[in-house]
Amino acid sequence: MVKKFLILCFFSFCFFSLAQQDAWVYLLDKPTNIYPLSNPSAFLSQKAIDRKTKHNVVIDLRDIPVNESYITALKNATGITVMAKSKWFNAVHVRGSETNINNLLTDPTTTFVDYIDFADKSLNTLKSIKEKTAFTVKDKFEVEKTFVNFTYGNTQNQVEMINADDLHIADYTGDGVTIAVLDAGFINVNTMGAFQRLRDAGNLMGGYDFVNRNPDVYANISSEHGTQVLSTMAGYILNDFVGTAPDASYYLFITEDSADENPVEESYWVEAVERADSLGVDLINTSLGYKSYAPNYPAYSYSSADLDGNTAFITKGANIAFEKGLVLINSAGNSGGSGVNAPADSQYVLSIGAVNSSGMYALFSSVGTAIQPSQKPDVVAQGSSAVVINLNNSIETSNGTSFSSPILAGGVACLIQALPNKTNAEIIQLVRESGSQYNNPDYELGYGIPDLMSAYNTTLSIGNLKNDRYISIYPNPSKEFIYVKTPLNKNKLAITFFDVLGKQVLHQLINNTNNRIDISLLSKGVYIANVKHQDRVISFKFIKH
Repeated sequence: MVKKFLILCFFSFCFFSLAQQDAWVYLLDKPTNIYPLSNPSAFLSQKAIDRKTKHNVVIDLRDIPVNESYITALKNATGITVMAKSKWFNAVHVRGSETNINNLLTDPTTTFVDYIDFADKSLNTLKSIKEKTAFTVKDKFEVEKTFVNFTYGNTQNQVEMINADDLHIADYTGDGVTIAVLDAGFINVNTMGAFQRLRDAGNLMGGYDFVNRNPDVYANISSEHGTQVLSTMAGYILNDFVGTAPDASYYLFITEDSADENPVEESYWVEAVERADSLGVDLINTSLGYKSYAPNYPAYSYSSADLDGNTAFITKGANIAFEKGLVLINSAGNSGGSGVNAPADSQYVLSIGAVNSSGMYALFSSVGTAIQPSQKPDVVAQGSSAVVINLNNSIETSNGTSFSSPILAGGVACLIQALPNKTNAEIIQLVRESGSQYNNPDYELGYGIPDLMSAYNTTLSIGNLKNDRYISIYPNPSKEFIYVKTPLNKNKLAITFFDVLGKQVLHQLINNTNNRIDISLLSKGVYIANVKHQDRVISFKFIKH
């Protein structure tokens, strides 16, 4: 009898899985009459506006919310369940039968639908997909005291490994930097002692459970993963435990459904990042990743070739988030040789692998491949026997890039505090360049273990010796194109590339509006780029992949 019941349940589940589909419904326009671009305070916080202004990030149509009347109409459509929304993509994630979803294209009440993209890509072959214009990612990004004396106790090794302790000594502990943590659950963060210091300082800013649509982020007790992740950054137990960014401010967002694995979680993630951006968040840590949706939804899975930095929905969302000025840090994944997951495949995401306490590669840590458009992982931190705090307020060790990512993210928050005028791209590049094997990266450790204090000191020496902090080259390394950040008042600069033997291999004139250089024909290796600026020549070391 029990067996028969289980068979019936399994049949029902399979039928539901086959009948129900997930899809992104893209919309035609935005409610600019309600939210005019001329008045950004109507849809962005002042902190978000200030951050964008400071780093010359354009406020555009993508920042305007999705039209709520369209969402209401979709909710009222036959057989349609609205799961999530994205203002950046001007899209709504829906669930329903293939027929009911496709009916949205002809329903007279949903004439605002532009096109539909099914998570099961085989269902997209019978429809025409219009080219999006208003909401696509741009082709080019503008990439750019008192002493503290903590007793780190159990966390000493993982903090010192990336030299975050020296930033702390210099009084850079994350103060004034806002971090959003996107994860599965944050049990007891609002009550346990390890976060008392965080709460007392008023640095626990709130959050939202996007899976259950609940503003009480602590009501979801399905997972303590987020609690452990947060502890590596914000946890504090006197003389026993110090997170890497103990004085940063934190928003907590649940985007991972612990009971299921479905591409709607990608949409929850994008929606959460959009909210983080509107709140003025500086840095996002995500200890999640997506590739396979088997066994329940195998048709939704991404192939290894799809992890190319611009295919997965979540990765495309991460690319826009970078353009909006956010620093994105993501665990590389725990798949070993199977490769990184999305959105860690994005070249605009700082993807973090794992090492053990001695700095050696952890076998579970996902490796990069030639499919990714940039070096993956980017860097590594301790993820094997990482020290965390569990939901019972007890210190323990755990394994995973889930922990190497936030350990580094907290340190990067301190670097952002130390270098407030650096863009997100400049911060990310400084972290890469400080890696222990920057000149000889590989697919296991990427650029190696970063030295965050060295990253900070490097910027100081450049400023003092050359006074050229208005000039930089990015991304570095690169495969095809690089961009040169130039002074706004400089009409023309000459840049010349030399190989390691001193032979000139490329020469080009650039300015602040025409600053892209094609280096695709250069052989792989190390080059010196000389930029002639005023009466001096400024040199940069550059790596061509």
